[in-house]
Amino acid sequence: MTHLHPSRRGLLSLGASLGMTFLAAPVLADPLSARRKLVVIVCRGAMDGLSVSPPLGDRDYAALRGPIAIAPDKVLKLDADFGLHPKLATVHALAQSGQARIAPAVAIPERIRSHFEAQDLLESGGARVYDVTTGWLNRALAASSRDGRVTAISVGPEEPLILRGPSPVQSWSPGGRQSADLGRITTTLQDLYKHDPILGPALASGLQTEATADTLNGGQTIVAKDARALAVTAGRFVASDGGPSIAVLQLDGFDTHASQGAAEGQLANRLKALDDVVAGLKEGLGPAWGQTVVVTATEFGRTAHVNGTGGTDHGTASTLILAGGALKPGGIVGDWPTLEQSKLFEARDLAPTLDVRQVFKGLLQDHMGVDRAALDSRIFPDSGAAAPVANLV
Repeated sequence: MTHLHPSRRGLLSLGASLGMTFLAAPVLADPLSARRKLVVIVCRGAMDGLSVSPPLGDRDYAALRGPIAIAPDKVLKLDADFGLHPKLATVHALAQSGQARIAPAVAIPERIRSHFEAQDLLESGGARVYDVTTGWLNRALAASSRDGRVTAISVGPEEPLILRGPSPVQSWSPGGRQSADLGRITTTLQDLYKHDPILGPALASGLQTEATADTLNGGQTIVAKDARALAVTAGRFVASDGGPSIAVLQLDGFDTHASQGAAEGQLANRLKALDDVVAGLKEGLGPAWGQTVVVTATEFGRTAHVNGTGGTDHGTASTLILAGGALKPGGIVGDWPTLEQSKLFEARDLAPTLDVRQVFKGLLQDHMGVDRAALDSRIFPDSGAAAPVANLV
């Protein structure tokens, strides 16, 4: 297997509506890590944390949010201070059973509001924008060399930065057979690449993966809009014998500059899709859910105050969601800075109290068995001061 260049990836996804990537890498330091599961969900567009986990106990919340504030009778209550958006019913049920927690004021290490630059930091794990060209999850796998192999699966139309790096990558795209000519095209490609040392094995492996997916989902065609069905199949892959230990999923559409809505509306629809993904993963993982941690993160949050078009603009801190049967029960992760005007970052944004790398490092160290020295230097360069969050699992 090898990295596939864009033109090659295209040849392997002719019949696909949604891409998935399998990444092979050495097994993690602790043999138990091969049985533990880590799922990362990247919410692109800057997810509004103040709507994900409304801080009802904060006296400034309702006034700052105006028409997009979630009414107290709509919020799914977590404790006296925080709740969840009403569309996050699955996450709330998990929280009630001690299998979900929130970190309500998390941010990347630099204070920037550019989607491209912030997503680079979130996925590269660097201390500064564009300092690192590979993904922290790829480096985490590569840094934990040992006899044996584990794999990672990425659900999305492209290989995300978080998985890019020296470890070989194979692409697979579910979506069912969308053309009567697909079989003929596949046969042609097999003949064309049978002597190619790179494309031949990659195509064969991709076709085998597609066949495995058909078996796991009972031959049912999966469409890109069915977030839950996609997550169920991803969960079954992870839970299958010899299945991947790592999964990365991507959700778009969180850039809510206008008409954001409160309990219903644009953001509510995206949060319902996120909740469906969590529900699908739990269903697909089955008993493996007990060895799984799911972490949901976004590049930055949104302004504390509503704007003139009923939306929010690019901000700083946001909410990170943790879920899974391997998660330790507990309250919020990190501190709450409050929404008092004097405490807002640059007088407009929720101020961060926790570096997102601290959460990632805590999960990699305690759940996946990755060495602290590697975390501070190779996986998250120049991050020694960002101590891993302890006791998450």
